[in-house]
Amino acid sequence: MAVRRIVPNLVCDDPQALGAFYVALLGVDLVMDHGWIASVQASEPGPVQLSLAREGGSGAPVPLLSIEVDDLAASHAAALRLKAPVVYGPADEPWGVRRFFLRDPAGNLINILSHPD
Repeated sequence: MAVRRIVPNLVCDDPQALGAFYVALLGVDLVMDHGWIASVQASEPGPVQLSLAREGGSGAPVPLLSIEVDDLAASHAAALRLKAPVVYGPADEPWGVRRFFLRDPAGNLINILSHPD
C-alpha cells in the first residue's frame, strides 16, 4: 500500500470565497469546485493541495484529513484490523472516488480515498 497524497480540509461556510482568498494570497490554482467543497493546489514543485469545505460530501461531516491511497481495500482491511471505527463507507461517490471515513485513536475524522484507475 502506498500513500499518494494527504490533503488537509478546513471547515468554512463559503468554500469558493475562501478558495479565492488562497488563490489570491498564494498564487495557487482552483483545481476543484463542487459547490460544497473547493480545492486549491500549487503546481510546483509537486501537488500541494488544501481543501475548503462546508460538508464532507454525501451529507457527511468534514474530515480533518483526506488521504489518497492506491489500494482502498487494503487500507480498509488495515483499519478493521486496527479496530479503527469506520464511520462511513466504503462508498462509491458520484464525483468519482471510492472512500471510507474512520476515526483515528485521537478521535480525528479521516477520509481514506482512492480514484479509479
